[in-house]
Amino acid sequence: MTTPLLLAQNLVKTYTVQRDWRSSLHFNAVDDVSLSLERRETLAIVGESGCGKSTVGSMLLQLQRPDKGRILIDGEDTMSLDREGLRRFRRRVQVVFQDPYGSLDPRERVRDVLIRPMLLHKICTKEQAFARASSLMESVGLSAAQLNLFPHQFSGGQRQRIAIARALCLEPDVIVCDEPVSALDVSVQAQVVNLLQDLQRTVGVALVFISHDLAVVKHLAKNVAVMYSGRIVEQAPTSTLFDHPSHPYTRALLAAAPSVGAQKKKQLLLSDDAPDPTARSAGCKFAGRCSYVVDQCHREAPPLATVGKDHLSACFLAKSLPSTKSDRESVVETPALRRLAAFRRARDNQPLNAEYEK
Repeated sequence: MTTPLLLAQNLVKTYTVQRDWRSSLHFNAVDDVSLSLERRETLAIVGESGCGKSTVGSMLLQLQRPDKGRILIDGEDTMSLDREGLRRFRRRVQVVFQDPYGSLDPRERVRDVLIRPMLLHKICTKEQAFARASSLMESVGLSAAQLNLFPHQFSGGQRQRIAIARALCLEPDVIVCDEPVSALDVSVQAQVVNLLQDLQRTVGVALVFISHDLAVVKHLAKNVAVMYSGRIVEQAPTSTLFDHPSHPYTRALLAAAPSVGAQKKKQLLLSDDAPDPTARSAGCKFAGRCSYVVDQCHREAPPLATVGKDHLSACFLAKSLPSTKSDRESVVETPALRRLAAFRRARDNQPLNAEYEK
């Protein structure tokens, strides 16, 4: 069995909320989360806002330290790294943030954004760094002539391409993408996602893709982990999770995702609001919103157990839930669907063009 490129084991992150001037409450933003990432693969982490997926990403990046658990890269425990070891780790694990407007320094030209990390990590000379920066701009669909521009002179999609180029400049093994397309228009989202796929094929980088957009996740990821209230409730290969979801929360997410064409979905509305994260309960955290809830769900928390090949689910009824085949009717081909299919074929066969983002 090969050693995973990046392995997180039993991560826990606890925050304190001040109740009043005399007392405070504690809650686990991340509660016993374990993940594994192989080389050249994409692992997606999905869930609603506040589920803890971005906190997991920040711990994988060592921007926050977990209160419990450990993170290993190529079998090496990153929790015990010294200053020099952490410097090597940061070269191997890079990030693309959600906001392309806030993640770039408005006072720096693009050339400085790309060249400075190479010089800090001493991976090449200044002359070589400029040549590498020019090549990176070309690889993300921009021009080397734009290196002297400032971030405000680019569109949102172009800025995100620059952020991707910055992440690639150190030749990392892993890039953590924290909602990298959520702030972009739909057409620009498609270009950025295709760019990430192309770079993964050519450079061989592995991706941790944090998102709530299931359509993007289905298009990009090999494996998916679904988070709810700080815990992973389902984890499986992408095709398995979308075709045979085994947790009620996953089913609700898939039913709520918008679709194109004459496709009707069975509504799986969640009852009540998301639970108070500071409230401690013995049972399943999703029990108050679940339409399949049984008495056992209120008494004990379901473990993340195997329900199929590489398929884990934290639900007592995972193997007995009704089939999802009846949740959707057959898709009727419409002019809108035909245009969308034609656009995708053309997009995949043509080189990326920055002018579409303007």
